[in-house]
Amino acid sequence: MLRTLFSVGIIALIGLVALKLVFGLLGPLVALLFALLWLALRILLVGAVVYFVIRIVSPATAERIERAVRG
Repeated sequence: MLRTLFSVGIIALIGLVALKLVFGLLGPLVALLFALLWLALRILLVGAVVYFVIRIVSPATAERIERAVRG
């Protein structure tokens, strides 16, 4: 029983140290990761809108784009 409580406490302390490391020392890197993720999401949404417009205006061109992407 005491060994289990001690183990849980040690694991909790290790987790707190890991969180402090990730969000404290590596905070700018995490922020950069989220900024790049946000940029990629915006590019994806713009590409999806452009593809949707092409799909409506010119279905043949959309099929060629789809074949080129799939290989």
